[in-house]
Amino acid sequence: MSDWALRDRSLTEIAAAIRSRELSSLEVTQAILRALEEKGPTYLAVAGLDAERALETARVCDAELARRHLRGPLHGVPLAHKDMFYRAGRVSACGTRVRRGWVADTTATVLARLDRAGAIDVGRLNMVEWALGLTGHNAITGTPRNPWSLEHITGGSSSGPVASVAARLNYASLGSDTGGSIRFPAGCTNLVGLKPTYGRVSRYGAMPLSPSLDHVGPLTRTVEDAALFLEVIAGRDADDPTTSLREVPAYTADLRQSVQGLRVAVPRRHEVPIDDAVQGLLDAGLEVLRAMGARLVPIDLPSFELMNLWRRQVMMAEAAAIHRHWLTTRRDEYAPTTLARMEPGLTIAAVDYLEALRRRGPAAESFVDATLAAADALYLPVLPGPVPRIAESDIGARDDWVEFINRLGWFMGPINYLGLPALALPIGFTPDGLPNAMQLVGRPFDEATLLRLGWAYQQETGFPRRAPPPA
Repeated sequence: MSDWALRDRSLTEIAAAIRSRELSSLEVTQAILRALEEKGPTYLAVAGLDAERALETARVCDAELARRHLRGPLHGVPLAHKDMFYRAGRVSACGTRVRRGWVADTTATVLARLDRAGAIDVGRLNMVEWALGLTGHNAITGTPRNPWSLEHITGGSSSGPVASVAARLNYASLGSDTGGSIRFPAGCTNLVGLKPTYGRVSRYGAMPLSPSLDHVGPLTRTVEDAALFLEVIAGRDADDPTTSLREVPAYTADLRQSVQGLRVAVPRRHEVPIDDAVQGLLDAGLEVLRAMGARLVPIDLPSFELMNLWRRQVMMAEAAAIHRHWLTTRRDEYAPTTLARMEPGLTIAAVDYLEALRRRGPAAESFVDATLAAADALYLPVLPGPVPRIAESDIGARDDWVEFINRLGWFMGPINYLGLPALALPIGFTPDGLPNAMQLVGRPFDEATLLRLGWAYQQETGFPRRAPPPA
């Protein structure tokens, strides 16, 4: 079997192949490490690899399987993750000079849960500095390249993860989402991106950007993979008091339930213009859902303007508070883009920050009542237009950069503010050959319904399984 054929398998498929001993963990891990070492630089995807440790763990996993000992559903599967999930004794640079060489003394809960499920952590992936940026630009470590077009953005801040997973250098990856950083890059690269409900997945040991808004979730090639990944990482964590006591559903077992009669809320209009080509893809996606048996329910979408404002206030204030000391003592080590987005948080009044937090609960209750009282999921865009080029979306490239960035994230920021689950799902390609995506938003802790809808849509269209040309 060629390396490409091996690496083109989904997370679920490769886990099954290792479990059945069709493939060994060692040969799969070697293939992934080769790809990350040889092809990773093409996409500027890799921050650092733990090859020796990964290969030794793979040998142990194979020996355990020979004795019929299975660690868990990801036994022997090599994975690499965004460089913001701490592992004790390992560097976690977070895309910044400030933490270059910094070694963590604790391990993120999500990494520990992946370890227990049998996954092999092979290394760290590039990201936007401090996870603060939607386009993926990083003037310090380099801006990752989109496997569908090296001139276009991957989206951020989970830029290295999506580049590696889309390019078949990696089967799946952890991402973080404070204002769209899982869903937006998934939409730019033809991947599935799941932002769970706030409190569904622990953030312990994950670099904080804005604790009131931060979410951790999977970036995968298929909906089955996202469901499997979420089963592994979700659940109560005593080290993160914001995690929910709710039981974790069997997401993979529920995927194949019929979607006949499920109601999908469809806004009659949006506050920001949507590109004609993107709107055409969104309309075609709705027709697929209708043909599958879903009921489309027209709604008037509540305004996103204030929720976007409140989310920005919360994020900027919390990020500035975390970074205040470094912004004073090590300002020159930050990239200009990061400073432009972070320093305004130092001027946000405490009353405005607290007001934005106070409004969050009532806003979430009102939004769910308005959009999901008569529906099971809400249908939204991810990107309002085609995937931008790297050059046109850099901070110095345009006079309207702030407005441009706010428009790119218009449909995602409010969902972070409200803490609702959301699934980004590929819907096809614009005339320039770049992917685009829909976003399904659900009720709190109802990721299962979103995954059911997404799986059925994937079966009908096959979009998530399409791969870019090999580098």
